[in-house]
Amino acid sequence: MCAALVLAFIECPPSAAADRPQDAVAEVVALVDVGRFADAEARIGARLAAPSVAPDERAALEFERERMRRMRLDFSLTADDARARLRRDIPDLRAEEFTTWDSAGLLESLVIDGDKRYFNRAPSNLFRLSEQARARRKLQTPFNDGPLEKPHPHHREVREQALATGKSSVAPRRVRVTYSIAVDADAVPAGERVSAWLPFPREIPGQHEHVVLVESMPTQRVVAAPETLQRTVHLEREARAGEATKFSITYELTTYAIYSALHGALDPERTASAKMTSAKTTLAGKTPELAQHLGERPPHIVFTDDIRRFSREVVGEETNPYRIAQKLFLAVDRIPWAGAREYSTIPNISDYALHAGHADCGQQTLLLMTLLRLNGIPARWQSGWVFSDGDYDNMHDWGWLYLEPHGWVPMDVTFGRLPFGDPALDDFYLGGLDAYRLVFNDDYSRDFDPPKRHVRSETVDSQRGEVEWRGGNLYFDRWDYEFKAQVLR
Repeated sequence: MCAALVLAFIECPPSAAADRPQDAVAEVVALVDVGRFADAEARIGARLAAPSVAPDERAALEFERERMRRMRLDFSLTADDARARLRRDIPDLRAEEFTTWDSAGLLESLVIDGDKRYFNRAPSNLFRLSEQARARRKLQTPFNDGPLEKPHPHHREVREQALATGKSSVAPRRVRVTYSIAVDADAVPAGERVSAWLPFPREIPGQHEHVVLVESMPTQRVVAAPETLQRTVHLEREARAGEATKFSITYELTTYAIYSALHGALDPERTASAKMTSAKTTLAGKTPELAQHLGERPPHIVFTDDIRRFSREVVGEETNPYRIAQKLFLAVDRIPWAGAREYSTIPNISDYALHAGHADCGQQTLLLMTLLRLNGIPARWQSGWVFSDGDYDNMHDWGWLYLEPHGWVPMDVTFGRLPFGDPALDDFYLGGLDAYRLVFNDDYSRDFDPPKRHVRSETVDSQRGEVEWRGGNLYFDRWDYEFKAQVLR
């Protein structure tokens, strides 16, 4: 939704939207976005009390009430809290320093009903966003980044095997994973059935093969069909008084690194020189397959005026799709990584990534996908978890783009350009992927199998899982998760 329309909803008196359901919901959304929670709650209450509320409108309004609760959890720090957090690393923090960083937007905050609240991760994010703040840390401890986010022997291993064999899928790893969820004791009344959806790898030839579910707790389960784009294992069990309700799965699979021939035998200059302009454009006879990966997909892929302006500034007069992709990849890679607020609280993630001054992996990926699609280059989502030979693991998002005549090639803009000093390895993640990643999702915001009855905790991605009972969804504040991976060979 454009800014002018949002502003119009904010200024619109309640009676003007009372008999227009879509306008009423949009008005509430706009109020929530700018932190006018009390006004939003008043509009929600008045609208829900009306006899004409349709089920879809009711659900949308009730979600806005839940979104405000989630945002309060994310933005829970007062200014004193934020300063106290910073003093853990900067014991002699000066008042003017905090003010300077805050005024520069380096400490993410939201004014909620006139009270300025800071994002929980704003103090730790500051050290990623400000060189000056990093220099002020008493102990110069390194960030806990993954081993493959910088030059690593595995990158060279992948390239050498691909060039030696002529294959794009190489350097396989056999991995065993145990993933578990523990719902807080008494989060659900004793005797009630608790449902959990735990993320499960997709079978993808050349990327994920020989996926085997070894065991689950409880043993009765429903494994989503292989074609499910956000794949899970569904489990149910009865809650007991005073006890955590636990679920777990153990599985094995073979993961492959991918190194596109784009880096070797294929010359980027062979990419089609004619730019695609819409999903209806014929592209080597494959339009039906590619159409869903072109164009806008509201609310998170929208060609806003700011997105269009940014694209023009980056792309310039370039017409070669590969060169366009290179430019956009590098531009998004320059956005600093920082810990993110929950995706379900953000109305347009690509727009947020463009303006926030920082972004995490999923936000960067959605921004790059939006820019690529705007320039007629099909782009799609992929996400799951990354692991290592050691004890590092994390949730992660990346994507794929389509280039003629190469087809689909992977991209990981968060790992970005690597400082090898060798162009072939520097650009590893524009056309390549390492073998240390699990794919649960080949799209975002897709239905589960079996479907969830209540609104999800994570409405975009699916990496931690989901939990609910007949009384409603159980948000992340009501349960914990644990991921353990072992590379077998």
